[in-house]
Amino acid sequence: MGRRILIVEDNPQNRMLVKDVLEFHGYEIIEAADGQTGIEMAKNHKPDLILMDIQMPVMDGITAGKIIRREPDTKNIKMIAVTSFAMLGDKERIMEAGFDHYIAKPINTRELPDLIKEILK
Repeated sequence: MGRRILIVEDNPQNRMLVKDVLEFHGYEIIEAADGQTGIEMAKNHKPDLILMDIQMPVMDGITAGKIIRREPDTKNIKMIAVTSFAMLGDKERIMEAGFDHYIAKPINTRELPDLIKEILK
């Protein structure tokens, strides 16, 4: 298997779509349905990259991203924020939380593998 990616997304259909695309491109996928579980998965599995939905129950992606950046074991993991609400100031807020990149839903599944490859260089 290739590099490991953690998908943190509360919508099972969205998670499955991204998982299928990335597995096809040789990535090993681990999954979480909320930010709190995402933090635990990041600590336990040390993925190379995290795709983090911003709007989720239990804990949102921005809060989870900030916690991941504070933890010594996870602070260097690359993170991409995924959001369906691109409101004024969101990009700045997301980047200030420590994310490496920001993409809007619906995710362009043709461009995603190239973006991930570029970020993981």
